[in-house]
Amino acid sequence: MAEGADFDPEDPEQQQIGREMVDQSTGLGSVAAHLYRGEVERTVGWRERLDTTTNWAVTVMAAVVAYAFSGEVSHAVILAGLMMGSVFLFIEARRFRDYDIWRSRVRVLQENLFANALDPSAGVEHDTWRAELSRDYREPAPKISYRGALAHRLRRVYLPLLSAVAVAWLFHLWAFAPDEPFPESAGLPGVGGIVVVAAVGLYFLVLFVLAVPWTPKERGESGEAGHGDLERES
Repeated sequence: MAEGADFDPEDPEQQQIGREMVDQSTGLGSVAAHLYRGEVERTVGWRERLDTTTNWAVTVMAAVVAYAFSGEVSHAVILAGLMMGSVFLFIEARRFRDYDIWRSRVRVLQENLFANALDPSAGVEHDTWRAELSRDYREPAPKISYRGALAHRLRRVYLPLLSAVAVAWLFHLWAFAPDEPFPESAGLPGVGGIVVVAAVGLYFLVLFVLAVPWTPKERGESGEAGHGDLERES
């Protein structure tokens, strides 16, 4: 294989590094195995951070709803739970961007190196995967925007979770203020019920808009190697 400046990532022979791993013993194959193991460990570590944030969000909001129904407690407690859920969402979106860096590298190696080693007849998934992976190691950067990460976590976790809390809020209004018509029953000290309902409705409208992936990159369809469909892999 050519070295240094002679390396051409578009050369068919140099794309097929996976074939070398099974055809002959190569130092690069050994290095790639250690590299892959390290990237998997980092991916698992960041995935655990991501799951921890989700678990805390579910636990905290479940506790808030349970407390709200434990006695004569104002429905404002549930609204506070919605705001707390939003804080967890922003934290998780930031962590997801970091997790996606390591996940995408693992997918590059799986799709183009190990898959090719197991079945060389299929070839590589991305012709320039080595150049792209090299550039990623030289200049690491998130593969997905914060807006895209926010949309992904909303669709996967937070929109259903926050919607369930909103249903609990409506049920609380019906159960604890049966004599007051809706939306007057949603009122808070100094704030009319119509204003509160309008604010909650606007909040969920913003969430639905944010959950829609407007660009291919936000849908996880970037042309970069290893950055495939996030909905399928996460």
